[in-house]
Amino acid sequence: MPLLPLLPLFHRLNREHFEGSLVSRSADLPLVALRWSDGRMSRTAGCYRRGPGVAGDRGCEIVLSRPVLEPLPRAATESTLCHEMIHAWVDLVQKVRESHGPRFRERMAAINASQDSFKVQVRHCYPVPARAPRWWAVCPICGQRSPYRRRLRNAACRRCCDRLHGGRWDASCLLRFEPAD
Repeated sequence: MPLLPLLPLFHRLNREHFEGSLVSRSADLPLVALRWSDGRMSRTAGCYRRGPGVAGDRGCEIVLSRPVLEPLPRAATESTLCHEMIHAWVDLVQKVRESHGPRFRERMAAINASQDSFKVQVRHCYPVPARAPRWWAVCPICGQRSPYRRRLRNAACRRCCDRLHGGRWDASCLLRFEPAD
């Protein structure tokens, strides 16, 4: 599906589910900058960012993933944008710093109950291309190999810790990381 223009969709969702609270009263401009990703955001459908240097004067933005959402139906874009708008609403209107806490979940449930054209969820289940592991973690005791994207310090084999040490971490079960070539 071709990419949708985000601004009209934002204004519609803002009117329907946020009582118009995500636009400035004086200029009718969104309180957050909106944009499609440049193609590099390929592991998540969207994100809400806030901080110094983000989106110029506004200080916060919603970015939707072009690679993840472009091949999906319109409902996926609506759901993802609405999800990120809930983050913006909790942050900018409720003035609370929480990720997927009680205010987020309450607004999400209210939106899902009020319409059935899309469903807002805490986590999406959109198809994302698999990435090859960079490392193999190998247990020195049982030899089990597990794929990892990065090396972790003090990671131990859970199965061997459970079996040999009553579920407690033990240095004898430390995983050895080998490059995946």
